[in-house]
Amino acid sequence: MSKKVSIGLVQMSCTADLEANLEKAIAGVREAAKKGAQIVCLQELFRSLYFCDVEDHHNFSLAEAIPGPTTDRLAEVARETNTVIIASLFEKRTAGLYHNTTAVLDADGTYLGKYRKMHIPDDPGYYEKFYFTPGDLGYKVFETRYAKIGVLICWDQWYPEPARITSLMGAEILFYPTAIGWDTEETDPKVDEEQYSAWQTIQRSHAIANGVHVVSVNRVGTEGGQKFWGGSFVANPHGSLLYLAPHDQEVVHVQEVDLDLTDKYRTTWPYLRDRRIDSYQPITKRYLDE
Repeated sequence: MSKKVSIGLVQMSCTADLEANLEKAIAGVREAAKKGAQIVCLQELFRSLYFCDVEDHHNFSLAEAIPGPTTDRLAEVARETNTVIIASLFEKRTAGLYHNTTAVLDADGTYLGKYRKMHIPDDPGYYEKFYFTPGDLGYKVFETRYAKIGVLICWDQWYPEPARITSLMGAEILFYPTAIGWDTEETDPKVDEEQYSAWQTIQRSHAIANGVHVVSVNRVGTEGGQKFWGGSFVANPHGSLLYLAPHDQEVVHVQEVDLDLTDKYRTTWPYLRDRRIDSYQPITKRYLDE
């Protein structure tokens, strides 16, 4: 018997209206559930515009406790729809201490816990170090009603180590809530093409190296100087695309995945068997210059 799970992806645009964004996300969860979704992933920081394009102290007012008001609202939706919800939020831990955090709600509304983003970028248009303290909970897996899942966040997706560690912890699916796009001042279409291709390719490589499904959910729409490129996708354990969203449309898509393929691919391509863990100690160094 195969273990099949239906995954919902909610790719949406956002506005400055926090309540409207939340209602749109909830509507997306309900639509996905009607299409058969059992686990629904929302994009990174879906409650607001992507505020990290500027350094502005007023934006700290967007943060909230986790668990808190948004997770309470989503817990009701999870119970109503019997879906697991993966919700990326701006967490206020205490005065002056904030995180980029994803909460996981089980299909009965139970709050299962949270993952705090470990890798924090600081680039033009992505000034996240101004807002977010790096995560201190380590990498996490969540035992949901339908599958054991791992959750990482956006900039984490460029690093093989989080995907590997989370997979070694037993994650059957890796989820990446994301907010990334093209610089609207970029005039070379080749640069745009290469950037998106790199983003997709690195995540597909995590699927291959770890023998797990990867789900990446990005936003769409133009905000400030960024044209968020959408392109959300689902990849199987060999990196093949099962679904690819458009670059310029809001989408609610449900994709069935067969988790038993992990065993098939891991026995056919036994990367985990042949890992030389005795030789990997140097990876803990910043750079091997001595």
